[in-house]
Amino acid sequence: MEFKSALNNVRVSPRKMRLIANLVKGMNAQKAQAQLGSFIKKDAILILKLLNSALANVKHNFSDEIKPENLFISKIVVEGGPMLKRWLPRAMGRATPLMKRTCSVKLVLAEIKPGTQKIKVKKSQPEILKPEEASVQPAEIKEEKAEIEKEEGLKDMAPSRPYDASGQSKKRHSARQTFGNIKKVFRRKSI
Repeated sequence: MEFKSALNNVRVSPRKMRLIANLVKGMNAQKAQAQLGSFIKKDAILILKLLNSALANVKHNFSDEIKPENLFISKIVVEGGPMLKRWLPRAMGRATPLMKRTCSVKLVLAEIKPGTQKIKVKKSQPEILKPEEASVQPAEIKEEKAEIEKEEGLKDMAPSRPYDASGQSKKRHSARQTFGNIKKVFRRKSI
């Protein structure tokens, strides 16, 4: 059986986080804890916390059936998260963009030897209503769908353009929005 745990929006570059994640992939959970505890890097501490959280979840939810010695890291995936975009002031009033990268880590623990006891998961069955018991009749549903389609038809109309149809005005509008034409961030003289 697999046990999943995730760590989202960590303020560490995914490239740096993958270096540590690849070291513990496929390791026994307890060996991975010892390995991560010996690293000095910030990334190792974060992955160790995630691993401890996953083991605590297993212990809390399945205390009788599964032992932590029988678990290993079957999969650990590091994906890029949203970037924080900042500016760094440079010489002569210019600015350089900074991309502060974030990542999300997904950890999957699995059993080394599958347990003899199967864990029972209750599946709920949906209730089936008879047509007489239903509060909304089919005719009312059709009327509501027709009203919704009319409203959606009005929403699908194309928005007006911020520029005229001519090519020159379109070029003028896009030229103002380009990255290189941003006004100087720090002015030397007041206006």
